[in-house]
Amino acid sequence: MAEGGCWQADSRKGAAEKPIILVVAVAMIDVDGRVLIAKRPEGKSMAGLWEFPGGKVENGETPEAALIRELHEELHVDTRESCLAPLTFASHEYDDFHLLMPLYVCRQWVGEPQPKEGQELAWVRPIRLKDYPMPPADIPLIAMLRDLL
Repeated sequence: MAEGGCWQADSRKGAAEKPIILVVAVAMIDVDGRVLIAKRPEGKSMAGLWEFPGGKVENGETPEAALIRELHEELHVDTRESCLAPLTFASHEYDDFHLLMPLYVCRQWVGEPQPKEGQELAWVRPIRLKDYPMPPADIPLIAMLRDLL
């Protein structure tokens, strides 16, 4: 058996535990097969990076309910739980916390997405998502979307 790689000792043993933050995201896909992404506005952490819309899941809230709430608050669009299909998830360790982020696909909503929090929006072909700088947790999701679409 080969040494190293994924078989190396876990370097986190004995390290202080970081809080796990549950954030939900969505790939909204339009009739032309493009995906909506949003640029994080100035003043927020990771400002200037592009991300899939979504946000934190509040205590007692399901990921689906959080996503429906966030889409309404951030983009002024409405959707239903039955229009959200789970695709994959990201698990990424940042300096101060560990992020767990389910990614859903949504093809049906009511309303035209409007930036309600100062963010810039872009409809992007899946093959072009890699051209937009994204937070580290979002980057692995690009390949999943490209393969799906």
